[in-house]
Amino acid sequence: MSDRRTEIVRAATRVIARRGVRGLRVGELAAEAGVSTSLIYYHFTDRAGILRETLEFIGERADRYTAEPARTGAADDPGGELERTLLLELQDTAEVRENSTAWGELRASAVFESSLREDLARATHTWVHEIAELLGRAHPAGTAPAHAASAERLTALLEGLSVRWLSGSLPLDHARTLLGEAIAAERASHRSSID
Repeated sequence: MSDRRTEIVRAATRVIARRGVRGLRVGELAAEAGVSTSLIYYHFTDRAGILRETLEFIGERADRYTAEPARTGAADDPGGELERTLLLELQDTAEVRENSTAWGELRASAVFESSLREDLARATHTWVHEIAELLGRAHPAGTAPAHAASAERLTALLEGLSVRWLSGSLPLDHARTLLGEAIAAERASHRSSID
């Protein structure tokens, strides 16, 4: 992606996190990105294109801030990598707050905007698949359907905890504790199904 295009998508993430998908206006996006509206239309043919690429950007950025720290010692401890990967989605940094808020806004808007559903479903499927793979590495004797079901539960819980934390309904430490307990319970269910 070109630098200009990347800056537009980064600005779209900020605007969506601040004002929601419905509040995303091309004029405001242009001002936020420091470009003209015509340049936005040059790079993105329509609003749906902006939203699609913003969703991709959010996913790629989450991959970056969760992947590297989570892989520390991963070869020796795939269960630890799983836990670190998920818990890194609940950290009090501007980047994670912005990413999680924009993701939540895109998810909420998909209820009303069917054009977002397919892209959001694809992004969610990719995320669930990645978590299922980590579960599979942690518990290789388990089944793929069991790993997928656990990954669905964990990612759905993480999204809910994130919304509660970001909205001030749940302290971050408590959200992280709840997620850690859920990860332990899912891992224990895989161990007990093998025994």
